[in-house]
Amino acid sequence: MTEEKIEAIQTRWSLIRNAHLQGQPESAGEARRLLVMRYAPAIRRYLGGIVRDDEEANELSQDVMLRLMRGDFAGADPGRGRFRDLLKTALRNMVRTSWQKSGRRKTVDSELDLIGREDSAQDTEWTAQWRKAVLDNTWSRLLAEEGGKPGPAYHALKLRTEFPDASSEELAERLSRKTGTAIRPDNGRQILKRARNRFAGHLLDEIRAGLESESDERLQEELAALELLELVRDFLPASDE
Repeated sequence: MTEEKIEAIQTRWSLIRNAHLQGQPESAGEARRLLVMRYAPAIRRYLGGIVRDDEEANELSQDVMLRLMRGDFAGADPGRGRFRDLLKTALRNMVRTSWQKSGRRKTVDSELDLIGREDSAQDTEWTAQWRKAVLDNTWSRLLAEEGGKPGPAYHALKLRTEFPDASSEELAERLSRKTGTAIRPDNGRQILKRARNRFAGHLLDEIRAGLESESDERLQEELAALELLELVRDFLPASDE
């Protein structure tokens, strides 16, 4: 699948709707593949943390991927909340069903109670994995803009992330080595500024992709929940207050 096709698919909850379009199998299939690409790593890590068995986690993950590709989440409704919460509930239910079918009785009651608690370690892990997926997808989109290979903007932002205290001169020197082109400090600052703008835009799109509401309030709540607010605070719409 080309990056152009990926970028052509709408974000927000319309991505979920597109994955279940009736009478348009090509568009629906493309959207479903994008859903799998976005969420597969988070799903696998989360399930692995619950079942603590690689084989079982792999089987359950593959089942989820198949369900996503078949369009089994057509009933997902933005009125019921964030997509990541709905997906988390579906994963927990799949674990419950799997354990009950396998006759797992020794510790099943306490374990099922544990995965149902909102303050559980698994819930914290799910949030962490979702955060990682959002960041990974954001970096991938920035990379795609540069033709699939790291360019000046990608390198500049990565370098600033790795060396947050580096001066403009030091950053320009490192960037010059990365790109093989002499870059002055003032040019480096401009490249970094543009990269931050683009990164913030992609990250906000990734966050909006799973929200039930496009309001600024819900956006900021989700950014705070994923501990990403400080990364993009300067790029958010100004408050009316």
